[in-house]
Amino acid sequence: MKQTATTLLLFLLASLCAHAQQFTGIRVKQDGDNVTIIYGLSGKSGQTYDISVSCTSNEQGTIVPRSLSGDLKNVSPGTNKQIIWDVLKDRKQLTGSDFKFTLEAVPTGVQNYTETVNGVSFEMVAVKGGTFQMGSNNGEDDEKPVHSVSLSGFYIGKTEVTQKLWKAVMGNTPSYFKGDDFPMEGVNWYDAQEFITKLNRLTGKNYRLPTEAEWEYAARGGKKSRGYKYSGSNTISNVAWLDYSFLAAPHPVGTKQPNELGLYDMSGNVSEWCSDWYNSDYYKNSPRNNPEGALSGSIRVYRGGSWNISARYCRVANRDYWIPVYRGGNLGFRLAVSPR
Repeated sequence: MKQTATTLLLFLLASLCAHAQQFTGIRVKQDGDNVTIIYGLSGKSGQTYDISVSCTSNEQGTIVPRSLSGDLKNVSPGTNKQIIWDVLKDRKQLTGSDFKFTLEAVPTGVQNYTETVNGVSFEMVAVKGGTFQMGSNNGEDDEKPVHSVSLSGFYIGKTEVTQKLWKAVMGNTPSYFKGDDFPMEGVNWYDAQEFITKLNRLTGKNYRLPTEAEWEYAARGGKKSRGYKYSGSNTISNVAWLDYSFLAAPHPVGTKQPNELGLYDMSGNVSEWCSDWYNSDYYKNSPRNNPEGALSGSIRVYRGGSWNISARYCRVANRDYWIPVYRGGNLGFRLAVSPR
C-alpha cells in the first residue's frame, strides 16, 4: 500500500488546481497512507468558506474523496490551512498516473436567495461548482468532442425571466405572447443586456447571462445530476412544453417538473440566450476551467429548445445559435450571477 501511495506522490507534486484564484501557497505532501493538502485562502474579511476537494486521473476518471479531515468547513481566510485525505478508507488502492486534485471554496451558508425589484420577486438557485463531461457523442457535430469542464460555483435563475419581472425593470413588455407569468420572449441578445444593466443598477449586484458551460452544467443537474437526456428527465413531456402544431405557444414558467437542482423549463418553453459567441469547433480547444466561449464572432449561443421545436433540440447537450439582433417568440433568457 505504501508503494502505491509513493507512486501517487510523484504525480501529486505538480498537479493541484483551484477555482476562482482564492487559493495561495498550495503544496501537497504524503504522510504514510494519507495525502495532505496545505493551502492559503484569500477572501472577504469576516466571511468563512466551505472547501470541497475532487480528484481526477486518466485511468480512473473522477474520484470524490470522502474520508477528509482538517480545514474544510467554516474556514476563515489565512495561511497554512490543511486538508487530510485518508486514502485507504475510501479505496483499496489508488494507482495510475496524472492525478489532479481540485479545490473549491464556496462561502459558508451559500443557498438559494430571493431578489425583489419594484415589488416583483425572483429566485436564484445556488449551483455548487464541479467538473462534468460537456457535449455529446450522439448529437450534432458541434457537440463533439465530449470534454471535461470544471466550473466555479454560481447562481442561476430558477425560471426564465418573466414578463412581470421585465416590466418591473423596463416598464413595458414587448412580447408576442402576453402574460405576467409567461417567459419574456421577443427580445434579442442586446435587449437582454440592456435589461441586465438596468437590473444591476436597481439591485447593486452583477447579474449576467450564463455562459454556455454554466447553462449546460445547471441543466444537467450540477453535482446532483442523474444523467438525464433532457433537463430533469428522460421523458420530454415531464419537463418541457413543446408542441409544434398551429396551436403551439409558450406557457407560464415553472409548471412542469423541475430538474435535480430545482430549475424549471431548461428544456422547452423558450430557448435561452447565453453570453458566449458561437464557434462550431469550440469544443475541440475549449479551456478546461470556466470556459467563456469563442473570443469573437458574429452569432451568439442560445440553449434549451423551445415550445415550437422537436424534442431533439431540447436535449441538455444540444447547441443552438443565431444572430444577436434576432427577436422571436421562442427565445428568452434567464439570469446568472457569481458569488461575491
